[in-house]
Amino acid sequence: MAKKNYTGPEEYRPLGAWAYFGYSILFSIPVIGLIVNLVFCFSDGNINRRNYARSFWCAYLFAAILAIAMIVIMTALGITADSIFDAINSEKSVMPI
Repeated sequence: MAKKNYTGPEEYRPLGAWAYFGYSILFSIPVIGLIVNLVFCFSDGNINRRNYARSFWCAYLFAAILAIAMIVIMTALGITADSIFDAINSEKSVMPI
């Protein structure tokens, strides 16, 4: 996970590409990933891991704000889930089969 030739403090040890890949998969697990993400966000361990967890937390926050904004806009326009499903399942499909 960490670089072998690094001689600086342990808290500044760089993360490898596979570490970032593994943390991305770990943080993407629905409930467990959120809990682990919060633990890493506030940990005093590796600063690079903490900053990566914080960036993932910002992505979670951005996605939540975007979802709430879409719900508010769709509600204001009177669009419901039923109307979307009806449009998808209608017999007058625009796409050729």
